[in-house]
Amino acid sequence: MREKNDKKLQWAWAFYDWANSVYPLVVTTAIFPTFYEAITTQKTEAGVVITDKVEFFGYLFSNTELYSYVISASFLVVSFLSPLLSGLADFWGNKKFFLKIFCYLGAISCGALYFFDMEYLELSMIPVFTASIGFWGSLVFYNAYLPEIAEPQDHDKLSARGFSLGYVGSALLLIIILILIMVVGMNARYSFIMVMVWWIGFAQYSLLKLPTYTNEYKHDKPNLWKGIQELKKVWNELKHIRLIKSYLGAFFVYSMGVQTVLLMAVLFAAKEVDWGSDDAGKTGLIISVLLIQFIAIIGAGLFSRMSKKFGNIRVLKVAVFMWVLVCIWAYFIETPVDFYVTAGIVGFVMGGIQALSRSTYSKMLPETEDHASYFSFYDVLEKIGIVIGTLSYGLIEAMTGSLRNSIFALAAFFVVGLILLFFVPKHDWSKPTTVIE
Repeated sequence: MREKNDKKLQWAWAFYDWANSVYPLVVTTAIFPTFYEAITTQKTEAGVVITDKVEFFGYLFSNTELYSYVISASFLVVSFLSPLLSGLADFWGNKKFFLKIFCYLGAISCGALYFFDMEYLELSMIPVFTASIGFWGSLVFYNAYLPEIAEPQDHDKLSARGFSLGYVGSALLLIIILILIMVVGMNARYSFIMVMVWWIGFAQYSLLKLPTYTNEYKHDKPNLWKGIQELKKVWNELKHIRLIKSYLGAFFVYSMGVQTVLLMAVLFAAKEVDWGSDDAGKTGLIISVLLIQFIAIIGAGLFSRMSKKFGNIRVLKVAVFMWVLVCIWAYFIETPVDFYVTAGIVGFVMGGIQALSRSTYSKMLPETEDHASYFSFYDVLEKIGIVIGTLSYGLIEAMTGSLRNSIFALAAFFVVGLILLFFVPKHDWSKPTTVIE
């Protein structure tokens, strides 16, 4: 029996954010980017860059360009796998099984980063690739639980709770890691092991409490391609619902910018901002990351409350407009202070737009038993957007020789996404989706 008002179940769901958010903070944002940039860049004793080129399968790339391509490829795989696996999850009524598989894949891959070695760069980039697949793949099934455990009017609050728990938990681990590195002298490689243990360990509470729903189907056996068929079915249903179709069009474009910023911001700062000595630079970058995390907690809660007063779409317009301003400002940053200001604004709108985007979609959904397929559709759009965003980021650097020029692409994503939000029709969020073409 599905209980949408079970507070313990809702807390267990939100707690998975506490467990897995250490990956996007420690691995993709804070420790690994600075570790990767340092180990793949040749510098003089005075800190002057000799070269940031790396050889990968016989081809030369800049280190940030290669990183953006690997991340882009991982999202391409996730966008293909998620509809296949979510279809099977709906068939078996067992989202938890796939949540576990991707959770363990992501966490173990993080631990494998301990062995990262420039001499074996091709092998070393594999856990970078698979950790991304594990994290984002697990979110497909994690997000699909939201409409099954909470009423539509509670989605904003519960979604924001999950993100807030994630920000607090990941920031706590990062602080512990920083103390161990700076005070005890721990090698940064051990932080990847700590992420693995944290992610798997705390995920057990959610995996224990989240239910394994069982649905009855007429088919005798599962069909691997059922996920693709379900995705097509979802599209055929949603394309006639003007509200959802309009919203997803806007979300697809502006999320290209949001996720690309979160994935590439620290590498951008490491290259384009003058941090002084290497040690001071690393400390400054970590401070900015922590700044983003704590301000994001405030942003997630504030945007959730604003959505109740002013409506989801209006608040999303404000958030996307702020992202446009961030991009304009970021093009001109030169000093650590400039980047701190940027990080503060990014943190504020990051928490708000991520939580609100997820809950807005969940409240739009028509009555259905196949939530995994509907959220798979949402996640596939997001992942394809990230593929485009990260790929364009790397390509622009390759063509122009400057990472700073990639900001133009991000700004364009936000501008177009903002324009598209104005075409989303008005809607009564307390009622099921009824706006039909």
